[in-house]
Amino acid sequence: MIDPPLTMPPKRVTRPPARPSTVRYPVLVVVFVCAACGLVYELELVALASYLIGDSVTQASVVLSTMVFAMGVGSLLAKRLRCRAAVGFGLVEGGLALIGGCSALVLYAAFAWLGEARYVLVAFSLAIGVLIGAEIPLLMSLIQRAEPARTPGVREAGVSGVREAGVREGDSAADPAATVADLFAADYVGALVGGLAFPFLLLPWLGQLTGALVTGAVNAVAGGGLVLWLFRRDLTGRARALLIGTNLAVLAVLATATVLVDDFEAAARRAVYGDDVRIAVQTDLQEVVVTGERGSPPDLFVDGRLRAGGEDASRYHESLVHPAMNGPHARVLIIGGGDGLAAREVLRHPGVRSVTVVEIDPGVVRLARTHPELTALNSNALSDPRVRIAYADAFRWLRGAAATGLEGTGAKGAGAGPRERYDVMISDLPDPGISTGAKLYSEEFYGLAARVLADDGRLVVHAGSAAARPRTYWTVDATLRAAGFATRPYSARGSGAHLGSGPDRADRSGDADAYAADAGAADWGYLLAAPGTYPPELRLAADTPPLRSLTAAALVSGARAVERTRDDRSAPPPPSTLVHPRYGE
Repeated sequence: MIDPPLTMPPKRVTRPPARPSTVRYPVLVVVFVCAACGLVYELELVALASYLIGDSVTQASVVLSTMVFAMGVGSLLAKRLRCRAAVGFGLVEGGLALIGGCSALVLYAAFAWLGEARYVLVAFSLAIGVLIGAEIPLLMSLIQRAEPARTPGVREAGVSGVREAGVREGDSAADPAATVADLFAADYVGALVGGLAFPFLLLPWLGQLTGALVTGAVNAVAGGGLVLWLFRRDLTGRARALLIGTNLAVLAVLATATVLVDDFEAAARRAVYGDDVRIAVQTDLQEVVVTGERGSPPDLFVDGRLRAGGEDASRYHESLVHPAMNGPHARVLIIGGGDGLAAREVLRHPGVRSVTVVEIDPGVVRLARTHPELTALNSNALSDPRVRIAYADAFRWLRGAAATGLEGTGAKGAGAGPRERYDVMISDLPDPGISTGAKLYSEEFYGLAARVLADDGRLVVHAGSAAARPRTYWTVDATLRAAGFATRPYSARGSGAHLGSGPDRADRSGDADAYAADAGAADWGYLLAAPGTYPPELRLAADTPPLRSLTAAALVSGARAVERTRDDRSAPPPPSTLVHPRYGE
C-alpha cells in the first residue's frame, strides 16, 4: 500500500500588535522625551549640589561619574525584566519620574534640616542612573517584539509570510542595528534638548524645585502612556492596574509637591538662615537673601554665602578698601561689589572722581539700590553720579578693557577713547576656593589687572581666611607674584558672630570642625599689591575719613598675624592658572 504524500501544515505567522511604523515612531518620541528628562535630572543635581555644597567641579564629577556607572548597572539589571518588558518599562519610568522629580526637593531638605547633602546626592545619582540605564534595553525588547526581525528561517518560509508579518526589504524593522541606531539617535537628540531647556527655560521660568517636579510629571506621562497605549496587549489585567495605579500615585505626589513647593521653600530657608528672613530673591544667576532682626544691620547672603555680615560688614570693607587708597585714587575699579559696600568706602575719600563697578548679576545691584535697609547700609553709593555699573563677567570685561582700552559702561556698552588706567583696583569677590570664581584668582586675571592699572596703581584682593585656609591664601599670594606684582599680606579680625568664610556652604552645618576653625579664626585675609618689585606701603591715606574699626595699629597687627600662617618649612605653593587651578588642593 502506498501511503499518501504527507502535506506540511501552513506555517503560523505571528502578527505584531501594529504596523512597524506605528510602533517605531511613538517609541522614538518617548525615547526623546525620556532622554531629555534624564538629562534635566542630572543637571538639576549638579546645579543644586554646587549651590548647596560648593565646589562645582567636584560635585559635577561626583554626579556624572556615579550616574554613568549606575547606568551600566541598570542595563545589566534590565536583562531580568526582558520577559516582562512592557510592565518593566512602565514601572521604571514611574520610579524615575518620582525619584528624579523629587530629587531636588529631598536634597534641599537634607541640607536644610540635616546639614548634610553629600550622601543624599550620591544616593540619588545612583538611583537615577540605574533607572536611566534600564530604559534602552527594555525599549529594545519592546520594539523588537513589535517589529520581528527578518531571519533566514522566515525567508525560507516564504516571502508571503514575511509580508504577512509586516516586514519589508529595507525596513529598519528587519535590521536590529538600524533599530539600535534610531533609538540612540533619539536618545542623544533628546539629551541635547533637555540640556538646553534646563538653563534657558526651566530655571528662569520654574526654578530648581518646581522645574524638577514638572519634569517628573512629563516623564511619567510619556513612559506610562506609551506602555498603556501601544503595548497594552502585552499586559495582564493585574499588570495594567498596577501601572495605572503607580502612575496616578506618582502624578499625585508630584502635583501635591508642586502646590506646596513655595511653603516648603520658605520653611527650608528659615531652617538655613533662621527666622529673620527679610527678603529672598532668585535672580537670573543666584539666590539673594537678606536676614536679620529689625533695627539691626542686615546680613546679605548670595547663593548661601555671607557677603555682608551685619556689624562685621564695616570691618571687612574698611580693611579691604582703605589701605589701597594710600596714594593716587581718582579712578577706582571695583570687581564684584554689587552690594555697594566697597563703593561706599571708596566714595568717603574726597579725591575720588569716578568709580567703575563690574558686577555680573544685575539682580544684586537692583536689590542694593532699592531695598531700604541695604541702601541705608551702603549709603546709597550705587546711585552716586560718580559710580558707573558694568554688568559683565569680570574676566571678559577686564580682558576687553586691557586689549582695546575701551571701558564698559553697561550691559552692552563701551565708550571709545584712549586707554584709561585705574589708580586703584579692588577685588571684592567670594573666596578663591569656590570653583566657579577660581578664574578671577588666576595668574591670567592678575596679568590683565596689571595692564589696566596705572604705573603707581594698587590692587587689593580678598583672599579668604589666612588662619583657617593658609594654603589657599598663600596660593593667591604666589599667583599675584607670578603675574608681576609685589605683595603686602595683611588680615583683619571680625567678631566671629557672622563669620563663616569657607567656600563650602556645607561647612556651616555639615562639617562642624571646619566651620569651627573659620569661626575661631574670625579673620579675613587680604593682599595689597602693586606692579613691579617693590610692595606698596601698608598704611592709611592722609585723607582717610574717620573709620569705625580700622586703625593703623590694627593694620600692623594684621600684617604680623598673617605672617604667622606662612609655612617657612616648605616651598611656596605654585601659582594658580586657568588650566591648572590650585585652590582646594
